[in-house]
Amino acid sequence: MKIVVCVSHVPDTATKIVVGSDNKTIDANGVTYVLNPYDEIAVEEALKTKEAQGGDVVVVSVGPDNNKESIRKALAMGADSGVLLKDDNYRDSVGVAKALAEEIKAQDAQIVFFGKQSVDYDNSIVGQLTAEMLGYNCVSVAVDLKLDGEKITAEREIEGGREVIETSLPAVITCQKGLNEPRYAALKGIMAAKRKTIEEKDAAVSENSVEILEMKKPAPKEPGKIVGTDSSAVPELVRLLKEEAKVI
Repeated sequence: MKIVVCVSHVPDTATKIVVGSDNKTIDANGVTYVLNPYDEIAVEEALKTKEAQGGDVVVVSVGPDNNKESIRKALAMGADSGVLLKDDNYRDSVGVAKALAEEIKAQDAQIVFFGKQSVDYDNSIVGQLTAEMLGYNCVSVAVDLKLDGEKITAEREIEGGREVIETSLPAVITCQKGLNEPRYAALKGIMAAKRKTIEEKDAAVSENSVEILEMKKPAPKEPGKIVGTDSSAVPELVRLLKEEAKVI
């Protein structure tokens, strides 16, 4: 079975982000980039599928040369090979999905894993877009997955609860926290990853449908107010909630 897992190279959530001088990108100076945390879950599920079903796990990423760092981490976890679809320019979700779909089709993958979202843009749609372009079945925000031959039984998060669904291969699965616990890359895996192949290809040409007009930081929070320490403060508190906060 050919298994593909798609990964993003994103700023560490602990990194202090500064908007660049063009007001449309982040300033990369001093920013630490990591394998997208949700994609670690996707890599783990791909490896578990390989261990249960056999096959090869191919890691695919769209972006500049430094995306190889995240591909290499997935290889150290146990993936077999990697493909970097090179593009140094900004791509919207449709453009990323188009490049991934073409490569997945070329790989003839039966099952494809994504994290449910990347923690930079948080669009949460690349997996679904890719599935649509491929004509594959799609299960999003999966928190449990069972594969029996070509039959997939999955549990996924929905508003206010969970649902259990059935579908079949070929399929795209987007992975949510709780699906598994990603393994750590052991020293043996890290050393082995240095010998594994990362193939470089030009990403499929695509025109962006979305343009970033401006990036800006959220406005600072207003300071809190203490209006009293006993029940006599209740009328003033109600007035402030009604007239200033406008929540009642």
